[in-house]
Amino acid sequence: MLSGMHEHDGPLTRLRRSHEHSVLDLLRKHGPLSRAELGTRSGLSRTTLYDIVAGLVGSGAVVASTPHVEVRKRGRPVEKLSLNPAAGEAVGIDFARRAVHVAAVNFAHEVIGSASEPHNADLSWPERVDIAERLLGSLATVPSDDAAPAESAVHLDALSAIGVGVVGPITDPGSERAHAQGIDGLPDLLRKRFGVSVLIDNNTRLAALAEAVWGAAADSSDVLYLRLSHGVGGGLVVGGALHRGRYGLSGEFGHVVVDPVGRQCECGGTGCLETRAALDAVLNRYREAGGRAGDLAGFLAAAAAGEPPALQVLERVGHDVGSVLAAVCHAVGPGVIVVGGELAEAGPALLDPVERSLRQHLMPMARHHVDVRRATLGEAGSALGGIALVLHESPLLSHYPRPVSEENA
Repeated sequence: MLSGMHEHDGPLTRLRRSHEHSVLDLLRKHGPLSRAELGTRSGLSRTTLYDIVAGLVGSGAVVASTPHVEVRKRGRPVEKLSLNPAAGEAVGIDFARRAVHVAAVNFAHEVIGSASEPHNADLSWPERVDIAERLLGSLATVPSDDAAPAESAVHLDALSAIGVGVVGPITDPGSERAHAQGIDGLPDLLRKRFGVSVLIDNNTRLAALAEAVWGAAADSSDVLYLRLSHGVGGGLVVGGALHRGRYGLSGEFGHVVVDPVGRQCECGGTGCLETRAALDAVLNRYREAGGRAGDLAGFLAAAAAGEPPALQVLERVGHDVGSVLAAVCHAVGPGVIVVGGELAEAGPALLDPVERSLRQHLMPMARHHVDVRRATLGEAGSALGGIALVLHESPLLSHYPRPVSEENA
């Protein structure tokens, strides 16, 4: 295993983990490289590099090979190092409000499968776990082509852990909040079903992690992620580290008040952003404006066709969102803002008003230092974030507290 799974997490372990991550990242980006090429690209000393490579080869994360005899040049063949896709797999599950999403990656961090299935909001946890198991099973037998037999894409019996995202703040499994959410027995339910340890965190924060590791914000160390879905939430990467907050309450942007005399929110407050920018709220605003589409797909189609009520609603939603983002920016100073969730599929019709409002509400000196981007990982984002949580290799998690698991359930 990589040093992300080391028992101790002192300065030397963190330094070694950083070196391992650097080497793996170079092999991931450039393909097979010699030790000399790795040394040039990584900047590590020969001694340090050889020690890191030896550990990675010994763990099975990296494999060494030499060119075929017919293509070798004179002299001793140069050994090439590459990631070993067969070294292991990791699985993530996102239990969203009205859907289950799963994803799997191999040890080379290549996505080898993802799948989703919608469901009613009141579906029980055992039934949701049934869906997750079935979706993961569908990834395990993927035909390579029409003429070939099915190949095994995911070896569920070889998993070491599963990363899971759920809606809402995540506290101790036995807490009153966890009981109200109905998740107090979820870790044990999943452990019994899959036979491995389970790590659980807020699914929107996991989506932020995924976008910062693999997605739209992979080039930034300070990221604000906002998801506009059936709920409104987000996540923060500050100084290159994912921020969880006390009691897991970081990123609850949906409960920033935008209208003090507005509608009551599920949180108990009044006029929260979620009451104006969550999907049901947006569709209600659209119908109040005279729109006729009956669901989100119809609304997005109407916006794409330039229908005035749809565009007017997106303009108002964008204004609300931009004002909240500006307030958060003044507190944490991100370099990149990533907007995701189903509503982000409206594209420029939403993001342009968000940017205009953001620039309007930001201090003048900050207006040109924030880059707004649309999320790139789609429905699989939170599940991929669960995988990153399990692998625990990313520097973004170097100071992140261990999330809820069945050990403390």
